[in-house]
Amino acid sequence: RASTYYDLLNLPRPRGKLVAAVYGFRDQSGQYKPVPASSFSTAVTQGGASMLMDALQTSGWFRVLEREGLQNVLTERKIIRASQGKPDVAKNILHELPSLQAANLLLEGGVVAYDTNIRSGGEGARYLGVGTSVEYRIDQVTVSLRAVDVRSGEVLANVMTSKTIYSVGRNAGVFKFIEFKDLLHLEAGYTTTEPA
Repeated sequence: RASTYYDLLNLPRPRGKLVAAVYGFRDQSGQYKPVPASSFSTAVTQGGASMLMDALQTSGWFRVLEREGLQNVLTERKIIRASQGKPDVAKNILHELPSLQAANLLLEGGVVAYDTNIRSGGEGARYLGVGTSVEYRIDQVTVSLRAVDVRSGEVLANVMTSKTIYSVGRNAGVFKFIEFKDLLHLEAGYTTTEPA
């Protein structure tokens, strides 16, 4: 878990929870992973709405209504209504369905930019065939989120924030002649990348 998750847990408790809905939190950057990885895979997650709903519930400030899969909820309610008139109706659907709850707050936005290779570089040294090197790359993700009052349509708050994503690669190698025709060449390395 990132440190922001624990920040959400440590928020002060609200006097009452806000009823909020998230219809979608799309990737609006249009960026794809660089070739040769894949020219068809997006660089940014397509599960932004799920992440946002998780953050809203974790904060303890919101009652989140399902809207991204609203069609599935409506279909299930139709099945229940059709079954209720039958004599062998299941016990869990005996009672009449309450109406769906409306949201007071609508959360909109998305990932608006994904900039790759903002800065890259590295350093290394080799002496008598033995050496190490370090390379790094910095990408940046920009997210926009706004809260909209459902009754008036007014944007109550708008936030745009950026996060840098660091990728670091470390390498070590040996390149030595052991004897006249015997060459030793060893390499080891690893790369770490923050989740986008």
